[in-house]
Amino acid sequence: MAAPASAAADSRSRTAVRDVVFVDGVRTPFGKAGSKGQYADTRADDMVVKVIRELLRRHPELPPERIDEVAIAATTQTGDQGLTIGRSAALLAGLPKSVPGFAIDRMCAGAMTAVTTVSSGIGFGAYDVAIAGGVEHMGRHPMGEGVDPNPRFVSDRLVDPSSLVMGSTAENLHDRFPHLTKERTDAYAALSQHRYDEAFRAGRIAPDLVPVATRSEQGWGLATADEPPRPGTTAEALSGLKTPFRPHGRVTPGNAAGLNDGATGCLLADGETAEQLGLPVGMRLVGYSFAGVEPEVMGVGPVPATEKALQRAGLSIDDIGLFEINEAFAVQVLAFLDHFGIADDDPRVNPWGGAIACGHPLASSGVRLMTQLSRHFAEHPEVRYGITTMCIGFGMGGTVIWENPHHQAGGDK
Repeated sequence: MAAPASAAADSRSRTAVRDVVFVDGVRTPFGKAGSKGQYADTRADDMVVKVIRELLRRHPELPPERIDEVAIAATTQTGDQGLTIGRSAALLAGLPKSVPGFAIDRMCAGAMTAVTTVSSGIGFGAYDVAIAGGVEHMGRHPMGEGVDPNPRFVSDRLVDPSSLVMGSTAENLHDRFPHLTKERTDAYAALSQHRYDEAFRAGRIAPDLVPVATRSEQGWGLATADEPPRPGTTAEALSGLKTPFRPHGRVTPGNAAGLNDGATGCLLADGETAEQLGLPVGMRLVGYSFAGVEPEVMGVGPVPATEKALQRAGLSIDDIGLFEINEAFAVQVLAFLDHFGIADDDPRVNPWGGAIACGHPLASSGVRLMTQLSRHFAEHPEVRYGITTMCIGFGMGGTVIWENPHHQAGGDK
């Protein structure tokens, strides 16, 4: 028997997809992993707490009890990055005990996946407001700590052994695309450092950084800036660096992101709730996709993920006016740019530099990309669409498409 018209209408209203908006994002300064890094004696969960508290401080118009979920990613979920860190950090940050939380892992795309996961919940109507982010303390928890890969991966030839070493996968990418030379990757890396330095000097980086109190043998300190950047870096200086993943290889510490510590977080909401609460809107979510590739060339993952996301959104690469691409390795960025016919030095790509300069604390980086894209949108009303994209360990890529709420009709993209 057919449902009454009123019931059918009510069902449609409950299942209609709602607009999802990116309200705001912040991060800690990124540190160098290791005993000499600024976070050597700082807990990972305390970094997440700083991020959550800063989001609430910046938005007093948001009652904490209105937060429906806290999703925090970590690649190595043990020690101070364990204990369902989304929930534990929410409690430590002073959120009401009624606010739930969870942990999530998709390696480098952890924070990106935290965003897409809770965004799906917002779109479906399960949440109105959520916090999503990520943390990685690579000094306390080195990449691969405690991992026990099933021997069948190699014995059954399911993957090439190099798949388990990210630097080796970048060397494999050079093998697959020999036109992506070391000279090009060094030039791109130097450009990333230069763009970051310009943005930092112009005051564009610091506003998104949450100062973090640190402790060391020398006493208390305050982390206020990223440690990894190397201002004045040139391609010539990078050309002589050692290649740790292969003798006479092409991947060096200069044309790849380093080992870093840091945390990120953002506020997401449905459009109506943001309007009701007076929350600002930095971006509107258009769509997202994840895709798998051969694990031994994981750096090419952003290509099929972007093609898939664009196809599902009914857009083309020509509709995209700004790109935030995670720079795990320069060769991975260049593979993406070459595939889509974009110049190595295109000003639309990572205008403020990227992870080669500021660092890549694995699971946290996706929200750094989103926060920066949101800032770019505010400065570029002529741009309508932008993407955040990244490669993901063990052969994946992820891409999220965003729309600029400040877009003015008649603009270029």
